[in-house]
Parts: sequence; C-alpha cells; structure tokens
Amino acid sequence: MKASADDACALLKALANPHRLMIVCTLIEGEQSVGALAQLLGVRETLASQHLGLLRRDGLVAARRDGQTIYYALQSGRARALVETLSNQFCAVADRAPS
Repeated sequence: MKASADDACALLKALANPHRLMIVCTLIEGEQSVGALAQLLGVRETLASQHLGLLRRDGLVAARRDGQTIYYALQSGRARALVETLSNQFCAVADRAPS
C-alpha cells in the first residue's frame, strides 16, 4: 500500500505545476514539438524544455528527435487517465458556467 501511495504522490507532484499540467493536457491530443508546446503555453522554449525534462525523468513523457527538432509524446497511462479525469471535472464545469 505504501508503494502505491508513493507512486501516486510522485505522479501528483509531477503534475502539480501549471506548466507541466498544461503540457500533459496538450500531449493527450498527440505528439508535439518543444517549439509548438512553448508557443501554446506562451513561454520560452528553454522553460518548456526544463518542464519536459522533468516529465521525462519521471516517466510521463517520451522524446524522439527528428533532425534538430525534438518531439514529445505522453507515455504514462496513469498520467493520461488522471488528466482526462481532471479535464472532465474542471473543463466541463467551465464549459457549463453561465456566460
């Protein structure tokens, strides 16, 4: 039970930063380059790369290189399931909010 709790805490810690959470949310839709992710987040590529490095270290994303471009894809099924649940709870609520 402790090992499972430790795994859950590690996943939650990895997603506890808004930039990393938005990166994982974006990668649910499919693979993206560092530049595209940085542009979507409105941050510099160096900052996006730092967050992607942490996510890769924790096993949530995988990287592949095509020439000089690095692409990232979501690798963790647990991260996908958690972010989909968060999206259903928070994005659906935002969509239903009166305008």
